Amino acid sequence: MTNKVRDPENLDAQELDAIYAISRVVTRASELEASLDEIIGIARTVFIFDNVVLYVHQQADRFEPSYARAIGRGRNSESDLAWGEPIAKDVLEKEKIVVRQEITGDFTKDRMKDRYFLGLPLVSGDQNAGALVFVRYGGPQFTPEHTHLAEYIAGHIAQLYEHGNLVTQLSRLEAERQLERLQDDFVATVSHELRTPLGFIKGYATSLLRDDANWDQDTRREFLTIIDEETDRLKELIDNLLDSSRLQSGTLRMDFQPVRIDTMLRDLTLRARSFDEDLNIEVNLETSPLKVQADPTRLAQVFDNLISNAVKYAPDSTVKITLSTHDDHAHIEFSDQGPGIPAEDLPNIFTRFFRVPNQSRSIRGSGLGLFICRRIIHAHQGEITAESNYGEGTTFHIYLPIMNHESGEDS
Repeated sequence: MTNKVRDPENLDAQELDAIYAISRVVTRASELEASLDEIIGIARTVFIFDNVVLYVHQQADRFEPSYARAIGRGRNSESDLAWGEPIAKDVLEKEKIVVRQEITGDFTKDRMKDRYFLGLPLVSGDQNAGALVFVRYGGPQFTPEHTHLAEYIAGHIAQLYEHGNLVTQLSRLEAERQLERLQDDFVATVSHELRTPLGFIKGYATSLLRDDANWDQDTRREFLTIIDEETDRLKELIDNLLDSSRLQSGTLRMDFQPVRIDTMLRDLTLRARSFDEDLNIEVNLETSPLKVQADPTRLAQVFDNLISNAVKYAPDSTVKITLSTHDDHAHIEFSDQGPGIPAEDLPNIFTRFFRVPNQSRSIRGSGLGLFICRRIIHAHQGEITAESNYGEGTTFHIYLPIMNHESGEDS
């Protein structure tokens, strides 16, 4: 089936102008309903109707209204679309124009009782995509000249729908391609990150099992220590992958409770120093006590990650932790005087799997830590940002809503 519209020579100048204006709307259309509003507004200047409704094929035996406007009489009928269904059904079944008059009462007293319908098929390619139905209350009846003009309008609306469907299909294809690329990148990244610790574990375990080698006690202990450390790294990576997936899907369980943020930071500092006696860390609690509603385990995960990053990327720097208030939020800062982050990379550091290019290859990481930090802080209704002067250091800012500024009790 093709959309056949008669030669425009029988249209007058005003009608031709309207049709050309409608064609321009179709050409530059970006939003379907707004474009239909514009087309109907233009059509009404040369083609008189009271209501219009557009029905679109959903399945072979089903169609649904997708657009309706009341321009003249019967404005309250815009939301009641049942009046056009019998005409649309005839159009779709017969695949041709339907003109009909329907009298439902004494039209001499109520012109709304005298209805004139015009239904036209919407043809997209070889498919009957739907039906366009016009109604006039109280006349005049639709003449062949009116039908001729309405065909042009229906043809352009069919083109608009065809254009919209094409854009939708292209968007869907692009989204599918993007999803495939993301999945491929995910698999490649995870495979690479898992392969590294597994390679160490496999290599050193195989060496220990060799029958032709006699390892001394110190060497065996060194190999086993490496296996133990790489196993911990593998477990951490798997935990991070699971956490990032659950955080992204919103399924990671949080156990919120009142937490003394100043007490947590003191404990965090003591714990960090117990693991690394050479760690240079300073804590400045400008505001104390200070309570927030938080999951202490997940919040400690964020703080530990930021300290770990500072030690990893700025090993000779002092890590400075500051607690203050900003409006009704607790403001926690983690600062170092390390190499910093290039300005072009700073906006991406909270993106999953992103790692700053050109960093030392000896520094290993999955690119998940800061992504997890941001998701956890967002789950606490807070915000985390970063600022950095390349070559001078980096500062992370965390803002958490204060639960009870005045309470002095430990959580």
